Amino acid sequence: RVPRRLCVQSVKTSKLSGPWSRPAAHMSTLLIHHPQYAWLQDLGLREDNEGVYNGSWGGRGEVITTYCPANNEPIARVRQASLKDYEETIGKAKKAWNIWADIPAPKRGEIVRKIGDAFREKIQLLGRLVSLEMGKILVEGIGEVQEYVDVCDYAAGLSRMIGGPTLPSERPGHALIEMWNPLGLVGIITAFNFPVAVFGWNNAIALITGNVCLWKGAPTTSLVSVAVTKIIAQVLEDNLLPGAICSLVCGGADIGTTMARDERVNLLSFTGSTQVGKEGKACWSLEETMPLLLSRTRTSAWLFRQFCLPPWEQLGKGVPL
Repeated sequence: RVPRRLCVQSVKTSKLSGPWSRPAAHMSTLLIHHPQYAWLQDLGLREDNEGVYNGSWGGRGEVITTYCPANNEPIARVRQASLKDYEETIGKAKKAWNIWADIPAPKRGEIVRKIGDAFREKIQLLGRLVSLEMGKILVEGIGEVQEYVDVCDYAAGLSRMIGGPTLPSERPGHALIEMWNPLGLVGIITAFNFPVAVFGWNNAIALITGNVCLWKGAPTTSLVSVAVTKIIAQVLEDNLLPGAICSLVCGGADIGTTMARDERVNLLSFTGSTQVGKEGKACWSLEETMPLLLSRTRTSAWLFRQFCLPPWEQLGKGVPL
Protein backbone atom coordinates (compact mmCIF):
# COMPACT_ATOMS: atom_id res chain seq x y z
CA ARG A 1 0.00 0.00 0.00
CA VAL A 2 1.06 3.59 -0.55
CA PRO A 3 2.25 5.05 2.79
CA ARG A 4 -0.34 7.27 4.46
CA ARG A 5 1.99 10.27 4.44
CA LEU A 6 1.96 10.25 0.62
CA CYS A 7 -1.75 11.00 0.69
CA VAL A 8 -1.36 14.13 2.82
CA GLN A 9 -0.68 17.43 1.08
CA SER A 10 1.44 19.90 3.03
CA VAL A 11 0.33 23.36 2.00
CA LYS A 12 3.34 25.08 3.50
CA THR A 13 5.99 22.99 1.77
CA SER A 14 4.23 22.15 -1.49
CA LYS A 15 5.52 23.72 -4.70
CA LEU A 16 3.33 23.96 -7.77
CA SER A 17 6.16 24.56 -10.23
CA GLY A 18 6.93 21.92 -12.82
CA PRO A 19 9.93 19.57 -12.80
CA TRP A 20 11.73 21.73 -15.34
CA SER A 21 12.07 24.53 -12.76
CA ARG A 22 13.57 22.34 -10.04
CA PRO A 23 17.22 21.37 -9.74
CA ALA A 24 18.15 17.71 -10.23
CA ALA A 25 18.08 15.88 -6.92
CA HIS A 26 21.09 14.06 -5.52
CA MET A 27 21.01 10.28 -5.67
CA SER A 28 20.93 9.88 -1.88
CA THR A 29 17.70 11.89 -1.60
CA LEU A 30 15.69 9.98 -4.21
CA LEU A 31 12.71 7.97 -3.00
CA ILE A 32 13.68 5.09 -5.29
CA HIS A 33 16.59 4.34 -2.93
CA HIS A 34 14.37 4.10 0.14
CA PRO A 35 13.48 0.52 1.15
CA GLN A 36 9.73 1.20 1.10
CA TYR A 37 9.96 2.14 -2.58
CA ALA A 38 12.05 -0.82 -3.70
CA TRP A 39 9.04 -1.97 -5.75
CA LEU A 40 9.82 0.77 -8.29
CA GLN A 41 12.71 -1.37 -9.49
CA ASP A 42 10.26 -4.17 -10.29
CA LEU A 43 8.91 -1.84 -12.99
CA GLY A 44 12.39 -1.51 -14.48
CA LEU A 45 12.99 1.94 -13.00
CA ARG A 46 16.22 3.17 -11.45
CA GLU A 47 17.66 6.45 -10.22
CA ASP A 48 18.56 7.60 -13.76
CA ASN A 49 16.15 6.62 -16.53
CA GLU A 50 16.28 7.15 -20.28
CA GLY A 51 13.20 8.84 -21.70
CA VAL A 52 13.47 7.89 -25.37
CA TYR A 53 12.51 4.51 -26.81
CA ASN A 54 12.49 3.57 -30.48
CA GLY A 55 13.62 -0.04 -30.31
CA SER A 56 16.45 0.90 -27.95
CA TRP A 57 16.59 3.23 -24.97
CA GLY A 58 18.39 6.56 -25.02
CA GLY A 59 17.98 10.30 -24.72
CA ARG A 60 20.25 13.32 -25.10
CA GLY A 61 18.03 16.05 -23.73
CA GLU A 62 17.65 17.71 -20.35
CA VAL A 63 17.68 15.61 -17.18
CA ILE A 64 14.65 16.30 -14.99
CA THR A 65 13.69 15.01 -11.56
CA THR A 66 10.14 13.80 -10.98
CA TYR A 67 8.49 14.54 -7.64
CA CYS A 68 5.76 13.07 -5.50
CA PRO A 69 3.11 15.85 -5.37
CA ALA A 70 1.94 14.74 -1.92
CA ASN A 71 5.19 15.57 -0.11
CA ASN A 72 7.38 17.24 -2.76
CA GLU A 73 10.01 14.51 -2.40
CA PRO A 74 12.09 13.59 -5.49
CA ILE A 75 11.45 10.10 -6.86
CA ALA A 76 13.97 9.57 -9.67
CA ARG A 77 15.49 11.28 -12.71
CA VAL A 78 14.60 10.99 -16.40
CA ARG A 79 16.64 12.18 -19.36
CA GLN A 80 14.32 13.84 -21.86
CA ALA A 81 14.43 13.67 -25.65
CA SER A 82 16.34 16.16 -27.76
CA LEU A 83 15.12 17.23 -31.19
CA LYS A 84 17.75 14.94 -32.68
CA ASP A 85 16.32 12.04 -30.67
CA TYR A 86 12.89 12.96 -32.02
CA GLU A 87 14.11 12.86 -35.63
CA GLU A 88 15.72 9.46 -35.15
CA THR A 89 12.59 8.09 -33.49
CA ILE A 90 10.31 9.31 -36.27
CA GLY A 91 12.51 7.57 -38.85
CA LYS A 92 12.51 4.27 -36.96
CA ALA A 93 8.75 4.44 -36.35
CA LYS A 94 8.09 4.93 -40.06
CA LYS A 95 10.23 1.88 -40.88
CA ALA A 96 8.44 -0.16 -38.24
CA TRP A 97 5.09 0.77 -39.81
CA ASN A 98 6.05 -1.02 -43.03
CA ILE A 99 6.30 -4.24 -41.02
CA TRP A 100 3.35 -3.72 -38.68
CA ALA A 101 0.83 -2.70 -41.36
CA ASP A 102 1.50 -5.92 -43.31
CA ILE A 103 0.56 -8.12 -40.35
CA PRO A 104 -3.08 -9.32 -40.56
CA ALA A 105 -5.42 -7.47 -38.22
CA PRO A 106 -6.30 -10.55 -36.08
CA LYS A 107 -2.58 -11.15 -35.53
CA ARG A 108 -2.15 -7.53 -34.50
CA GLY A 109 -5.06 -8.06 -32.11
CA GLU A 110 -3.24 -11.01 -30.58
CA ILE A 111 -0.25 -8.79 -29.81
CA VAL A 112 -2.54 -6.20 -28.21
CA ARG A 113 -4.13 -8.96 -26.13
CA LYS A 114 -0.67 -9.93 -24.88
CA ILE A 115 0.03 -6.29 -24.02
CA GLY A 116 -3.16 -6.26 -21.95
CA ASP A 117 -2.09 -9.46 -20.18
CA ALA A 118 1.31 -7.92 -19.39
CA PHE A 119 -0.41 -4.95 -17.77
CA ARG A 120 -2.63 -7.30 -15.75
CA GLU A 121 0.50 -8.78 -14.20
CA LYS A 122 1.83 -5.32 -13.27
CA ILE A 123 -1.46 -3.61 -12.43
CA GLN A 124 -0.79 -3.23 -8.70
CA LEU A 125 2.76 -1.93 -9.15
CA LEU A 126 1.87 0.43 -11.98
CA GLY A 127 -1.16 1.68 -10.07
CA ARG A 128 1.10 2.48 -7.11
CA LEU A 129 3.43 4.41 -9.42
CA VAL A 130 0.52 6.46 -10.79
CA SER A 131 -0.49 7.26 -7.21
CA LEU A 132 3.07 8.16 -6.21
CA GLU A 133 4.02 10.32 -9.19
CA MET A 134 0.66 11.83 -10.18
CA GLY A 135 -1.00 12.01 -6.77
CA LYS A 136 -4.20 9.99 -7.23
CA ILE A 137 -5.43 7.75 -4.47
CA LEU A 138 -4.27 4.18 -4.93
CA VAL A 139 -7.61 2.76 -6.05
CA GLU A 140 -7.82 5.39 -8.80
CA GLY A 141 -4.28 4.63 -9.95
CA ILE A 142 -5.04 0.92 -10.23
CA GLY A 143 -8.36 1.68 -11.91
CA GLU A 144 -6.61 3.72 -14.56
CA VAL A 145 -4.35 0.81 -15.48
CA GLN A 146 -7.44 -1.41 -15.55
CA GLU A 147 -8.89 0.88 -18.23
CA TYR A 148 -5.88 0.14 -20.43
CA VAL A 149 -6.35 -3.59 -19.84
CA ASP A 150 -10.05 -3.36 -20.71
CA VAL A 151 -9.49 -1.47 -23.95
CA CYS A 152 -6.86 -4.05 -24.96
CA ASP A 153 -9.50 -6.76 -24.55
CA TYR A 154 -11.94 -4.69 -26.59
CA ALA A 155 -9.38 -4.00 -29.31
CA ALA A 156 -8.38 -7.66 -29.55
CA GLY A 157 -11.97 -8.58 -30.38
CA LEU A 158 -12.40 -5.61 -32.70
CA SER A 159 -9.38 -6.72 -34.73
CA ARG A 160 -11.48 -9.60 -36.11
CA MET A 161 -14.39 -7.34 -37.02
CA ILE A 162 -12.70 -4.73 -39.23
CA GLY A 163 -14.63 -4.90 -42.46
CA GLY A 164 -16.44 -2.95 -45.11
CA PRO A 165 -19.50 -3.45 -47.26
CA THR A 166 -19.59 -5.54 -50.43
CA LEU A 167 -21.16 -3.45 -53.18
CA PRO A 168 -22.64 -4.45 -56.54
CA SER A 169 -20.60 -3.77 -59.66
CA GLU A 170 -21.77 -2.76 -63.11
CA ARG A 171 -19.49 -5.49 -64.51
CA PRO A 172 -21.09 -8.94 -64.75
CA GLY A 173 -19.64 -11.48 -62.32
CA HIS A 174 -17.87 -8.81 -60.25
CA ALA A 175 -18.40 -7.18 -56.86
CA LEU A 176 -16.81 -4.20 -55.13
CA ILE A 177 -15.18 -4.77 -51.73
CA GLU A 178 -14.48 -1.81 -49.43
CA MET A 179 -11.36 -2.14 -47.27
CA TRP A 180 -10.14 0.29 -44.62
CA ASN A 181 -6.44 1.10 -44.45
CA PRO A 182 -4.19 2.35 -41.62
CA LEU A 183 -3.17 5.99 -41.46
CA GLY A 184 0.49 5.37 -40.60
CA LEU A 185 2.08 7.14 -37.62
CA VAL A 186 -0.21 8.27 -34.79
CA GLY A 187 1.21 10.85 -32.39
CA ILE A 188 -0.19 10.75 -28.85
CA ILE A 189 0.29 13.63 -26.39
CA THR A 190 -1.19 12.98 -22.94
CA ALA A 191 -1.68 15.03 -19.77
CA PHE A 192 -0.47 14.40 -16.23
CA ASN A 193 -3.88 13.65 -14.72
CA PHE A 194 -4.45 10.46 -16.75
CA PRO A 195 -0.90 9.27 -17.50
CA VAL A 196 -1.90 5.69 -18.45
CA ALA A 197 -5.55 5.46 -19.51
CA VAL A 198 -5.60 8.11 -22.25
CA PHE A 199 -2.53 6.64 -23.90
CA GLY A 200 -4.08 3.18 -23.61
CA TRP A 201 -7.31 4.21 -25.34
CA ASN A 202 -5.40 5.60 -28.30
CA ASN A 203 -2.63 3.01 -28.40
CA ALA A 204 -4.72 -0.17 -28.39
CA ILE A 205 -7.12 0.99 -31.12
CA ALA A 206 -4.34 2.51 -33.23
CA LEU A 207 -2.34 -0.73 -33.10
CA ILE A 208 -5.08 -3.11 -34.21
CA THR A 209 -5.91 -0.80 -37.12
CA GLY A 210 -2.33 -1.10 -38.38
CA ASN A 211 -0.80 2.13 -37.11
CA VAL A 212 2.37 2.72 -35.12
CA CYS A 213 2.44 5.13 -32.17
CA LEU A 214 4.71 7.91 -30.97
CA TRP A 215 3.94 8.95 -27.38
CA LYS A 216 4.86 12.09 -25.49
CA GLY A 217 3.55 12.02 -21.94
CA ALA A 218 3.53 14.89 -19.46
CA PRO A 219 6.97 15.75 -18.01
CA THR A 220 5.54 15.52 -14.48
CA THR A 221 4.70 11.83 -15.01
CA SER A 222 7.75 10.78 -17.00
CA LEU A 223 8.36 7.72 -14.82
CA VAL A 224 4.89 6.41 -15.64
CA SER A 225 5.60 6.89 -19.35
CA VAL A 226 8.88 5.00 -19.07
CA ALA A 227 7.37 2.14 -17.02
CA VAL A 228 4.41 1.73 -19.41
CA THR A 229 6.70 1.69 -22.44
CA LYS A 230 8.99 -0.89 -20.84
CA ILE A 231 6.05 -3.27 -20.45
CA ILE A 232 4.97 -2.81 -24.08
CA ALA A 233 8.55 -3.06 -25.35
CA GLN A 234 9.00 -6.43 -23.66
CA VAL A 235 5.90 -7.83 -25.38
CA LEU A 236 7.10 -6.60 -28.77
CA GLU A 237 10.57 -8.03 -28.18
CA ASP A 238 9.17 -11.40 -27.09
CA ASN A 239 7.21 -11.55 -30.36
CA LEU A 240 10.20 -10.52 -32.52
CA LEU A 241 8.62 -7.22 -33.54
CA PRO A 242 10.30 -3.79 -33.88
CA GLY A 243 10.15 -1.82 -30.65
CA ALA A 244 9.57 1.37 -32.64
CA ILE A 245 5.98 0.22 -33.21
CA CYS A 246 5.34 1.90 -29.84
CA SER A 247 7.89 4.69 -29.50
CA LEU A 248 8.36 7.13 -26.63
CA VAL A 249 9.81 10.64 -26.52
CA CYS A 250 9.68 12.25 -23.08
CA GLY A 251 9.98 16.00 -23.36
CA GLY A 252 8.47 19.42 -22.98
CA ALA A 253 6.85 22.01 -25.22
CA ASP A 254 9.60 21.83 -27.85
CA ILE A 255 8.86 18.17 -28.56
CA GLY A 256 5.08 18.69 -28.47
CA THR A 257 5.23 21.64 -30.86
CA THR A 258 7.46 19.69 -33.23
CA MET A 259 4.98 16.81 -33.26
CA ALA A 260 2.11 19.20 -33.98
CA ARG A 261 3.93 20.67 -36.98
CA ASP A 262 5.40 17.42 -38.33
CA GLU A 263 3.81 16.31 -41.61
CA ARG A 264 5.15 12.80 -41.02
CA VAL A 265 2.72 12.41 -38.12
CA ASN A 266 -0.44 11.27 -39.88
CA LEU A 267 -2.75 11.92 -36.94
CA LEU A 268 -2.17 13.67 -33.63
CA SER A 269 -4.22 12.89 -30.53
CA PHE A 270 -3.86 15.58 -27.86
CA THR A 271 -5.10 15.66 -24.28
CA GLY A 272 -4.23 18.62 -22.08
CA SER A 273 -5.10 22.16 -21.12
CA THR A 274 -7.27 24.43 -23.24
CA GLN A 275 -4.37 26.85 -23.73
CA VAL A 276 -1.98 24.21 -25.03
CA GLY A 277 -4.74 22.68 -27.13
CA LYS A 278 -5.32 26.01 -28.86
CA GLU A 279 -1.59 26.31 -29.52
CA GLY A 280 -1.56 22.84 -31.05
CA LYS A 281 -4.60 23.66 -33.14
CA ALA A 282 -2.85 26.81 -34.36
CA CYS A 283 0.16 24.76 -35.44
CA TRP A 284 -2.11 22.37 -37.30
CA SER A 285 -4.06 25.18 -38.96
CA LEU A 286 -0.85 26.68 -40.31
CA GLU A 287 0.22 23.41 -41.89
CA GLU A 288 -3.25 22.14 -42.89
CA THR A 289 -1.89 18.64 -43.36
CA MET A 290 -2.64 16.70 -40.17
CA PRO A 291 -5.91 15.49 -38.60
CA LEU A 292 -6.08 16.48 -34.93
CA LEU A 293 -8.04 14.82 -32.12
CA LEU A 294 -8.68 17.23 -29.25
CA SER A 295 -11.59 15.51 -27.49
CA ARG A 296 -11.29 13.23 -24.47
CA THR A 297 -14.91 12.12 -24.50
CA ARG A 298 -15.00 9.99 -27.64
CA THR A 299 -15.65 6.28 -27.49
CA SER A 300 -13.23 3.61 -28.66
CA ALA A 301 -15.52 2.88 -31.61
CA TRP A 302 -15.24 6.54 -32.65
CA LEU A 303 -11.45 6.34 -32.30
CA PHE A 304 -11.40 3.30 -34.57
CA ARG A 305 -12.83 5.31 -37.46
CA GLN A 306 -10.28 8.09 -36.92
CA PHE A 307 -7.34 5.68 -37.11
CA CYS A 308 -8.35 4.31 -40.52
CA LEU A 309 -8.57 5.85 -43.95
CA PRO A 310 -11.42 4.78 -46.20
CA PRO A 311 -10.28 3.45 -49.57
CA TRP A 312 -11.40 6.49 -51.56
CA GLU A 313 -9.08 8.71 -49.48
CA GLN A 314 -6.21 6.26 -49.86
CA LEU A 315 -6.53 6.34 -53.65
CA GLY A 316 -5.40 9.96 -53.70
CA LYS A 317 -2.34 9.09 -51.61
CA GLY A 318 -0.95 6.41 -53.89
CA VAL A 319 -1.63 3.59 -51.43
CA PRO A 320 -2.52 0.29 -53.16
CA LEU A 321 -5.79 -1.32 -52.15
